[in-house]
Amino acid sequence: MKLDLSNPAWQQTLPPGRSVAADAPAAACAFSKDGSIVAFALGDGRVRLLPADINAAETPAAEPLHGGAVLALVGDPAGDGFVSGGDDGRLLRIGADGTASEIANQKGKWFEHAAAHRATGAIAASAGKSAFVVKGGEVKEFGPHESTVAGIDFSKDGSRIACAHYGGVTVWSIGQVTLPPRKFAWRGSHVALKWSTDGKFIATGTQENDIHVWRMAQATDMRMQGYPAKVKSLSWTADARFLYTSAQPVFTAWSFAGKGPEGKPPLQFGEEGAGLISVVAAHPAAEFVAGGYESGELQLGDIRTKRSVVLKMADGSAITGLAWAPDGYKLAVGNDAGTLLVLDLRR
Repeated sequence: MKLDLSNPAWQQTLPPGRSVAADAPAAACAFSKDGSIVAFALGDGRVRLLPADINAAETPAAEPLHGGAVLALVGDPAGDGFVSGGDDGRLLRIGADGTASEIANQKGKWFEHAAAHRATGAIAASAGKSAFVVKGGEVKEFGPHESTVAGIDFSKDGSRIACAHYGGVTVWSIGQVTLPPRKFAWRGSHVALKWSTDGKFIATGTQENDIHVWRMAQATDMRMQGYPAKVKSLSWTADARFLYTSAQPVFTAWSFAGKGPEGKPPLQFGEEGAGLISVVAAHPAAEFVAGGYESGELQLGDIRTKRSVVLKMADGSAITGLAWAPDGYKLAVGNDAGTLLVLDLRR
């Protein structure tokens, strides 16, 4: 993939895109499996669908699907639509045409976090202290954990899920072979979780403004400190060489090459943005990374050249969601003011 940030066009003009005012804050965004549709989870119960092609006719806004805010959203790995979770306790499967069917209902709880595994077609979502895995029409519950699940993700092969909670992480076997849950303890609250793309590490952001990482094979752990705020967004590069984190004014990447980042400073690069990065999203294939700021600024960074360019100027509304299209050329962006963006980064 070619995205040359040294091209003067990146410095002189912002990329073309589609902007839609949703009049409700966006909690998350995602592309469909084939990349043709982008969806945004909104605070008024709607899931707004838009064509990924910024020149295509805009689809009309639909009625709310959830009885409250939509909190979680992923592309459906088993279809052409999406899966959403809300504070009404419902987990929904949404078709490309916007029609919805209920997968699970946990009355009185919130479906706050979700993850998808493309190869197996499975969905994992958390509600309260439990996690739920949906595959082939079957829903299985895992838990309860000692506190509300604050992050969930699949292993590389899709045979396990990891759940962050107070006191650490619990890993459950969900494949054909059922094993006892494996617990990785670290005191305090864990507020975000990402399993590395090579399956070797699990990283969490903690309440103490640091990140914690476990090596799966050895069950050893490491702690990286020095953040001015809680790290609520984590993203691994496609080759698992770097872990990107939020809560810094520049792109911050921890290297997991060789012996890993213990005792070493992170790699920091790019132009200092307005405020702190609130959401970070590594490119699905190349060396690029997108970072959305609390101020509304959006940057694209290149870890090879240590450069970054501004894709969107600060507007005072924090960026709350970022998602890359499967082709790696389109980027979806949502903020807490309800501005929905689809950017085309081809130059």
